[in-house]
Amino acid sequence: MTARAFFVTGTDTEVGKTYSTCALLHRARQQGLCALGLKPVAAGTGADGKNEDVEAIRAANSLTLPEPILNPYLLAPPIAPHIAAREAGVEIRFAPIKSAVDEARQQADLVLVEGAGGFRIPLGPDGDSADLAAHLGLPVILVVGMRLGCINHALLTVEAILARGLPLAGWIANTIDPAMNRFDDNLATLSALIPASCLGIIPHDPGQSGAQAAQGLSLP
Repeated sequence: MTARAFFVTGTDTEVGKTYSTCALLHRARQQGLCALGLKPVAAGTGADGKNEDVEAIRAANSLTLPEPILNPYLLAPPIAPHIAAREAGVEIRFAPIKSAVDEARQQADLVLVEGAGGFRIPLGPDGDSADLAAHLGLPVILVVGMRLGCINHALLTVEAILARGLPLAGWIANTIDPAMNRFDDNLATLSALIPASCLGIIPHDPGQSGAQAAQGLSLP
């Protein structure tokens, strides 16, 4: 049986997509599901040649995946992936990513595919991250980084998702600015204007593990 799968995107880069992805993976595992996350395109590696987002997803997965499935494209510079790929002489193509997703869906109950950067970040000759989501044909989970300006970013991203005929499976409010003014009012506005359920609120707690954050989330 082919697993349910979702594409995880964000209102911007550094809004907690990986943290939210890992929390959802832990939530699924807590419910007895075999859950796998993929990070098809990652940019930025440490001295050990590893990417911290990829490693976080690897640790949250139910099973150990081969590298070409977990992370088909790993680029060293921590810059926009299309620029990093160009400098490395690499073309990011959708076919290997689709094959990786299809393979993962044969092994699990739930698969989460985390995009790179925001929803419209360029990737390569086949298109941007939005085009990838459409190519995969997956419902989208939107991570909203809760800070000043997030309403505009969220609604523009929702508009782009729906314009491609993709279902919006839900959204997560990730508190990246603990001092955000009128948090509750902003949350209420987003809840009223986003045409999908809020899957949960992740509080600002740098010491909180993905498994702990999972307690406040629902699966789509």
